[in-house]
Amino acid sequence: MSATPPAPAPATVHAPATGTAAPPAHSGAVPARPRSAVVFGVIALVLIGLNLRAGITGASALLHDLQAVLGYGALVAAIIPSIPTLCFALAGAATSWLTGRLGVEKAILLSLALLAGGLLLRGIPATGMLVAGSVVGMSGLAICNVAMPSFIREYFASRTSLMTAVYTVTMTTGGTLTSVLVVPLAQALGSPSAAVGAVGIAAVAAFLGFLPVALHAHRNAAPATALRVSPWPLLRTRKGQLLTAIFALQALLAYALLSWFPYMLTTMGLGATDSGLMFGLMQLVSVPAGMVLIALGARPGMLRPAFYLVSITMMVGIAALLVLPVGLAIIPAVLLGFGLGIFPLVMVMISRSGTSTAETTALSTLAQSSGYLLATVGPFGMGLLHSATGGWTLPLVLLLVLALVQIVVSHLITGAAMNGKPSGSASRRTAAGRK
Repeated sequence: MSATPPAPAPATVHAPATGTAAPPAHSGAVPARPRSAVVFGVIALVLIGLNLRAGITGASALLHDLQAVLGYGALVAAIIPSIPTLCFALAGAATSWLTGRLGVEKAILLSLALLAGGLLLRGIPATGMLVAGSVVGMSGLAICNVAMPSFIREYFASRTSLMTAVYTVTMTTGGTLTSVLVVPLAQALGSPSAAVGAVGIAAVAAFLGFLPVALHAHRNAAPATALRVSPWPLLRTRKGQLLTAIFALQALLAYALLSWFPYMLTTMGLGATDSGLMFGLMQLVSVPAGMVLIALGARPGMLRPAFYLVSITMMVGIAALLVLPVGLAIIPAVLLGFGLGIFPLVMVMISRSGTSTAETTALSTLAQSSGYLLATVGPFGMGLLHSATGGWTLPLVLLLVLALVQIVVSHLITGAAMNGKPSGSASRRTAAGRK
């Protein structure tokens, strides 16, 4: 599944015009897996999910303390929260190629090694180590993010909604627990750097938990050729454009808030511990919100109302953060938490969007790499605007406008354009052996 098809191309297969699945020989269908592999897959899914926001929220809750202790300036303070989305864009773009070379399981194992190593590196109390560890760890996170929809499709093809819900719920749970516990942990250890480094221990557990899955896949790897789909031509299709747009908008809003929400409350006058609690509450609310939204969206004719509900709630939450006093921070925390529940809906759409594992990986690569590149503007722009204006009014007004745009895109993505599959010209498939 490389970003560009190898040359010379032995064969080019055009996708059928209908939305029906192609025969197994062309759809990338996989045989039924042993029960033990599926069980290990579920365990690994939970362990991975627990780590996919912990590395971000752990640093976010301590940004104020890290800057005070390490002494970096406003520019570095704006860059650090932007590293996750920038790495998600750049490293995520290589995931289609990487999974084509290694396979989905080995690519995920490599990503977990990078994640664990990077997070542990951040424990060294130096600005350079904080930045370098964030780049390495978030690059691993990027690969894992893009590859997970394909992993779910391969291992849980008949339960994509359920397993996506499990994956996103554990992801939010891990982020919530980390954001609540990391400040007391930093106080107990006497060092914010030691606390953000300690988050890497959970990533080591995820690596060890996924190792049996990767070993099983390696031992049972079929010598058959791998199906590859280039992601970039899909950007010319309406489906690719809408998936990229909705992913970019929700990611920009989410990471702007995940990066700055506790710092924002602290600068508004709330104590660091209370800011961490509000941050944790915001993420905690997103757990049941995501489950409710997936259940609602699965009902006939209710996908569009589900997107409307979550997008409008996000807009109201930003408005509440803008106008309410900081003493009432619990109100925007709850509303914004519900608004973050859009992520599982988007991931379910990506998991179901392709007609094969290769095409799903291609669409996931396109939506996430392009979407995160655009989303980098969120945390970076928030930091710069706050430094330039000395307040949060202008950054929040701009987020409010983007939340309104998300409502419009939600209307479009739940229309008939998403029912069909990408055109054949945009889903060029090339048979090539894994090297």
